[in-house]
Amino acid sequence: MTASRAWWARIPEPVLDLVVLAVAVVDVLLCLPDSGRPEQGTAALACAALVVRRRFPLPAFLLTLPASLMLDIVFAPVAALFALAESSRDRRLLVTCAVLFGVASAAPWPLNDLSAHERTWTLVYFFYTLATAAAPVLLGQLVQARRDLARRLVDIEEAREHERLLHSQAVLARERAQLAREMHDVVSHQVSLIAVQAGALQVASTDPDFKEGARTIRSLSVDTLDELRHMVTLLRASGGRASELTPQPTLADLHRLVSTSGIDTELTGELPPEVGTTAQRAVYRTVQEALTNVRKHAPGARATVRLWSADDHSAFGVTVSNTPPTRPSLPLPGSQQGLIGLRERAELLGGTFRSGPAPGGGYEVSLRIPARTEFAGREAR
Repeated sequence: MTASRAWWARIPEPVLDLVVLAVAVVDVLLCLPDSGRPEQGTAALACAALVVRRRFPLPAFLLTLPASLMLDIVFAPVAALFALAESSRDRRLLVTCAVLFGVASAAPWPLNDLSAHERTWTLVYFFYTLATAAAPVLLGQLVQARRDLARRLVDIEEAREHERLLHSQAVLARERAQLAREMHDVVSHQVSLIAVQAGALQVASTDPDFKEGARTIRSLSVDTLDELRHMVTLLRASGGRASELTPQPTLADLHRLVSTSGIDTELTGELPPEVGTTAQRAVYRTVQEALTNVRKHAPGARATVRLWSADDHSAFGVTVSNTPPTRPSLPLPGSQQGLIGLRERAELLGGTFRSGPAPGGGYEVSLRIPARTEFAGREAR
């Protein structure tokens, strides 16, 4: 990726700052002959301002204006104006600074009465310098847009990689669930019949050897059935390789989900310890989908995951909110299927799911599950 960058982008910033300062000094020295101490002081101030133009672009630009008024320098205010345009997103501020540069460059020094002819040429020179100021402003905005686009492309690629991982996890979860059902419905059933038949032969047989053989078959069948049930449980509860592929996540997996989301996220609160596995999965999926949407649609935002329980223990749930994005966001296609799936999960548990803009410009999703409905369903299972 570094090799594909333009050659000027690979120049170290200290070297580039020295080059800019050197050109500004040369520009000033060409205009200093026969100048007084005020002009020399403003020229030195303009050159010194370029040193801090990256950190304080607006003050640096304003400090170059006196020298632009007293001398015919161009480079120092243009460089400061470019640094301001590269860092600022305020279009009105940039237009105002460009006009100030035009006025400072076109106004005569010392200020005195001008003839009608001189006023006309001053006005013409003002529009000429204003057009000159448009170049660093537009170039700075172009550099800023290019930088934002490169950052957004990185975010999109990370989001796609995250979605591919989620898709592979979903495929593995479906395959394991199907395998678990087949083992439970077919293999376990057949082994159970073998154990029952062996038990019947053991009871009905009078031959000690035959009876011992039937007992052995029944004992092995029972052990095999226990192993099968254990394997079915593992298939339904674990990904086999690591917890990141767990098809049936629980609240214990929330901390890992938050820490690996790639978002500045704060996890607060807790849920009652008696929450069932179905509700735990609903809470986990809600947090997972909300953080995925933050990555896609709110680059640079901070998120808060709050687990809560009502004071009267009648309901519990989770609320995920995020701040507004700090970087420009490109429109990405979305089918809203994730939010629809979360709403369906909530309805199956007798709860509610809400999503929408939050005060302050962010976004918020909330899942609420009635405690009595969920606990009753858990006890019935």
